[in-house]
Amino acid sequence: MAVDKPADNLKPARMAEADILRGQGGETHQVARGDTPVLTTQQGVPVADDQNSLRAGARGPTLLEDFHFREKIFHFDHERIPERVVHARGFGAHGYFELTESLSDITKADIFQRAGEKTPAFVRFSTVAGNKGSPDLPRDVRGFAVKLYTKEGNWDIVGNNIPVFFIQDAIKFPDLIHAAKQEPDRGFPQAQTAHDNFWDFVSLSPESVNMLLWIMSDRTIPRGFRFMEGFGVHTFRLVNAQGRSTYVKFHWKPKLGMQSVAWNEALKINGADPDFHRRDMWNAIQNGDFPEWELGLQLFDDAFADKFEFDILDATKIIPEETIPIRKVGRLVLDRVVDNFFAETEQVAFCTQNIVPGVDFTNDPLLQGRNFSYLDTQLKRLGSPNFTYLPINAPKCPFAHFQQDGHMAMYNPKGRANYEPNSWGPAQGGPRETPERGFHSVPVVESGEKRRVRAELFADHYSQARQFYLSQAAVEQTHIKDAFVFELSKVETPAIRARVVSHLLNVDDALAKRVAEGIGLDAMPAAAEPARPVIRDLKPSPALSIVGNAPNSFKGRKIGVLVSDGTNADVLKGVMEAVKTEGAMLEFVAPKVGGFTCSAGKKHAAQQKINGGPSVLYDAVVVIPSAEGAKLLAREATARDFVNDAYAHAKFIGYAESAKPLFEKAGLTEMDEGMIALNSAADARRFVEACRKLRFWQREARVHAV
Repeated sequence: MAVDKPADNLKPARMAEADILRGQGGETHQVARGDTPVLTTQQGVPVADDQNSLRAGARGPTLLEDFHFREKIFHFDHERIPERVVHARGFGAHGYFELTESLSDITKADIFQRAGEKTPAFVRFSTVAGNKGSPDLPRDVRGFAVKLYTKEGNWDIVGNNIPVFFIQDAIKFPDLIHAAKQEPDRGFPQAQTAHDNFWDFVSLSPESVNMLLWIMSDRTIPRGFRFMEGFGVHTFRLVNAQGRSTYVKFHWKPKLGMQSVAWNEALKINGADPDFHRRDMWNAIQNGDFPEWELGLQLFDDAFADKFEFDILDATKIIPEETIPIRKVGRLVLDRVVDNFFAETEQVAFCTQNIVPGVDFTNDPLLQGRNFSYLDTQLKRLGSPNFTYLPINAPKCPFAHFQQDGHMAMYNPKGRANYEPNSWGPAQGGPRETPERGFHSVPVVESGEKRRVRAELFADHYSQARQFYLSQAAVEQTHIKDAFVFELSKVETPAIRARVVSHLLNVDDALAKRVAEGIGLDAMPAAAEPARPVIRDLKPSPALSIVGNAPNSFKGRKIGVLVSDGTNADVLKGVMEAVKTEGAMLEFVAPKVGGFTCSAGKKHAAQQKINGGPSVLYDAVVVIPSAEGAKLLAREATARDFVNDAYAHAKFIGYAESAKPLFEKAGLTEMDEGMIALNSAADARRFVEACRKLRFWQREARVHAV
């Protein structure tokens, strides 16, 4: 592969001049004028470069001798006990991966050899920024970590629901998370990036701009874990039996399709049900509606890597699906909840270094740093190097080694030998290495100066951000603008707001102007100076739009039915049958949780009381109270909110004529095509078919205009 020239322009402005400051012990330290201290290690060694880890060549591997990086990550990994520093709020489930197409020509990994074979799996979904007690629906990246218990050891694909990341080099990870977490002098805001520290950091780190477009999109407020994609993020290698390497990017595609909620809706869901995502996954599995994803691979070689506009080792970039199509080779099914949340979901330990023969790493500097960080983190969290013996972490294949003792040792070598090589036979000598079956790294030739630099193509920070934005539907572009305006409205420092807009000018002029107008900037700043020219003619990637790829099904989603005593029995029956036929779910929301009696005199149980079952908990709603019930509900503020929110969030609304008094009291006097009258079973079927479009987005523009 061609080697790019190093790009030194990725470093922020350095202190031009410095003064000498005398310490309390009489020692002297160099500081910048203005009494800014020099950054040092914990041992007091001045740091020359805090932006790049040390590597062999601009595109080479990270070097173990980088003591500053190791100290920085080591300390960061040990900041919290016992909660995870990131991904603290998680939810896990068991299942299996089933291979549907053999990849024996591409990789010798046992899991990819035999079509139809199933491999046990455990998946943990999570938010990133919030603590364990935070709600499920902040605007945040979601973790999507998969542990595959293969016949040749455990393989962890430790990914996210977004394919790019904020930073290119792991040495910046502590800074990123420090900036995103609660501000240290006040301990808030919790599970939010809408504050000065975060936007100060990312506005000073242009490499984050592509990720900013993704996190301001609807991808960070998913409808549920079942409705989001997963990505391995990095470029990995697959290696076949002949030692030939093929680059690969991993994708998990949800069978139910992607869906997100509206921002206003997310805020209300967090109040109504902070466990919304957990509950949705739990209920789906318990009801036998098992969540499923397809595993897709993007496969490519050195020839493609050399001609691609961006560096395949840059974790802030993607390879568009239109450029390299996704090859679907298997499916992931989650069919069992955990027996104990702590023992499994909390104690599961994912490590990016956990790979199997037939899979290998690349020199992606973020991945290289994660390989060090994750193992170190698990040692701190779980208190012993023996965390691998916990049932959730233990391999399901035979294993044997000479590692011994330590806190909570559950397995020690048997026999005379606890070392290798040794002279003893199989009974006393223990396991032996196996060159034929064992793991072999790809023998890549590496060369280059030891320098703290990045490859030249890493310096393009805006081109793919522009491509992502232009790939969104108009309604999604509006949501991105609204998200930037909301977040920046919480930033107290005007200069930080202006700096963010200066970056957006390199993404899209119209977006930058709309954001500037939304936050009331007095004057437009100059565009930030790009380190490399912005590629403005990249083709949009339709695969990046959620709205543009909505499934033609309402399967797996939920309808809330607002009812009362006297609800029309025929309409009720038609709705129930149509929802069941579609494979969707239904909950009754009634004035009393004890239930209601329909017009046929039949008593039905209610799942929610009106003041505890707002419409934000549902993907669509049906409003079919009796005429008398509608008059009573019209007096109830939460009932008026039920219909108002459903309308404002562009949901499809099925209604009976008897509901009109409630609508009028709520101020809904104008009907649209997303509101469907229900007078018969045929109308109910037509309503559920309309719900397959998920939202009636045409209404949102009118609501925003008002």
